[in-house]
Amino acid sequence: MAVRPIVMADQPILRRKAEPVTRITPALRRLIADMVETMRAAEGIGLAAPQVGEPLRVIVVEVPEDEEVPGSGVLYTVINPEIVEASPEIAEGVEGCLSIPGWYGWVPRARWVIVRGLNPEGRRVRIRAEGLVARVFQHEIDHLDGILFPDRIQDPTKIWRAQPVPEPVS
Repeated sequence: MAVRPIVMADQPILRRKAEPVTRITPALRRLIADMVETMRAAEGIGLAAPQVGEPLRVIVVEVPEDEEVPGSGVLYTVINPEIVEASPEIAEGVEGCLSIPGWYGWVPRARWVIVRGLNPEGRRVRIRAEGLVARVFQHEIDHLDGILFPDRIQDPTKIWRAQPVPEPVS
C-alpha cells in the first residue's frame, strides 16, 4: 500500500468520465488499498480513482464512526458504482473535496440513495445509504462522471474559501 498524490481540480482527468472496470486484478486490488491509505492520510471521507490519476470507476467511502450517523464507521469499496434509486427529498449540506483544498460549499443532494456495484471480490453489492454517507457516495460517484461539487452549486454565495461555515440561507 502507498499514499498516492491527489490530483487537483485543474487536471483534465477530473473532468472525464471514468472507464468501467472489466476485470478485478491484483493491480486493481493494489489501487484500492492505495486509495484507502491515501484517503485516510489526507483525512478524507471518500475518494474516487480519478483523484489518484486512475480513470477507473472505483470509489472508497469511510465516514468516521458516529452513533448518530447511519452507516458510519464502515469502509465501503465499490467498483462500477451506480445510483439505482434516490430520495426525492433534497437536503443541502456542506462539502469540500481533497482535489479542491480549502474550498467548501452548500451542495444539494438526495437524502438517501441506493448504490449498486461490485465489491473487491467481484460480488454484487447493494448499499442503502442516508445522510452524510449518502452525500459522500453521491460526491464520489460524481467524480466518476467528471463532476466536481462546485458544479452542483447554483448560488455563488453558497461557496467559499476556508472560512467558518456560514448559516444556511433559506
